[in-house]
Amino acid sequence: MNEIQSTERAPSPGTGLRVLVVDDEKNIRTTLAMCLETMGCQVRAVATAEAAIVEVERGAFDIAFVDLRLGAASGLDLLQRLLALRGDLAAVMITAYATVDTAVEALQRGAVDYLPKPFTPAQIRHLVEQIQSRRLLSRRVGELEELVAAEVPEVDLQPASPRMKATLETLARAAAAQTPILLRGENGTGKGVLARLVHAQSPRRGGPFVTVNCPTLSEELLASELFGHVRGAFTGAVRDQPGRVEAAEGGTLFLDEIGEISPGLQAKLLRFIQERQFERVGETRTRRADVRILAATNRDLEADVKAGRFREDLLFRLNVIEVTVPPLRDRPEDILRLARGFLAFFSRAANRLAPELTSAAEEALLAHRWPGNVRELRNAMERAVILMPSRVIGPEIVRGHPSPPPSGPSLGGDVSLEELEREHIERVIERVPTLEEAARVLGIDSSTLWRKRRKFEGGAD
Repeated sequence: MNEIQSTERAPSPGTGLRVLVVDDEKNIRTTLAMCLETMGCQVRAVATAEAAIVEVERGAFDIAFVDLRLGAASGLDLLQRLLALRGDLAAVMITAYATVDTAVEALQRGAVDYLPKPFTPAQIRHLVEQIQSRRLLSRRVGELEELVAAEVPEVDLQPASPRMKATLETLARAAAAQTPILLRGENGTGKGVLARLVHAQSPRRGGPFVTVNCPTLSEELLASELFGHVRGAFTGAVRDQPGRVEAAEGGTLFLDEIGEISPGLQAKLLRFIQERQFERVGETRTRRADVRILAATNRDLEADVKAGRFREDLLFRLNVIEVTVPPLRDRPEDILRLARGFLAFFSRAANRLAPELTSAAEEALLAHRWPGNVRELRNAMERAVILMPSRVIGPEIVRGHPSPPPSGPSLGGDVSLEELEREHIERVIERVPTLEEAARVLGIDSSTLWRKRRKFEGGAD
């Protein structure tokens, strides 16, 4: 009697998969092969372990259905031999003598599933669909890792630090949802990069990823940046302008340093998160937008709630899923890996071989506290590639590099105050690890420093 009672010919996502069937019963080989072929699979069916080895050595297969008993041979032993030849093979153990012990042993030896006889076409179809989905997901993750490694070296998708592993695992699970995520952590830990990673792993990855840097604008301008404005809404509003919320339609809106926004704008943002409704500045028409909210902060928002600086109801809406990104000093296992990755990344950009780190350099990297976190490490490695031509780099990679004699304007010379200010700001930024620290040294806030740098670079004030 056939173990598979019918071979329905409905279309299946198994099309194109290469499948090996190994069973010493001709009836099983024939009916299982027919069932798989109706799904569009390319099937080879053999009766012995030796024949199976020959087939796998001859060509690649995606799936192998292996009988537990192959005459005098063991399907479990064959399973290991096949996986040794093709590590990416999805092996399924099939048997008429199903027990918990054999199922556990098959999975321990590398099988992806265990299928007792008799089985139905529906079971085979479901199993093939599951295997194909896992393969597609694995391929997509691999492509994403390659893309991120090539373009965003700050993200280490295979960290050694248990804390960072847990962080990435939480974000990977949260990416599939539509709920807001609040990323917490010190400046320079890579919260913005991780927000982009969440978007890339989410169902909204085909939509836009839009960032709003909250501390850089006044309340009025930030409201316009977020929700847009109509002509005449304020001085300089010469035409209707959509905001970042509308630009993020169907995608993700990332609110960086959300703890800096004013109480009035917090109320508008809360309404948008709750109802997905908003009005442009100066307009009475209510609009809607479908976006996912991601936010980041380096502030203690609970303390800000107690002090009346941040709305408690907005905090509850934002931290449905809360993830704290550990500072670099708390993940020393990753420092050397990240450093070498940065050196390789910037060396490729400079079209030169990546320099090697001496043991003294490694010790210096591990001993440094990295107050600027991953951002500071990135900057140090970029500086080393640009300014240290040697193929071997010592501990000076952390201690800094000799500064050239000053060539800019000098006090008392024939220079304007603006030139002196620009030179002073640039020297402070070069000396300290982060823009936030530079702002503290200069005695101004980060948003003022950002505007001054943009002005110096030729942008609008």
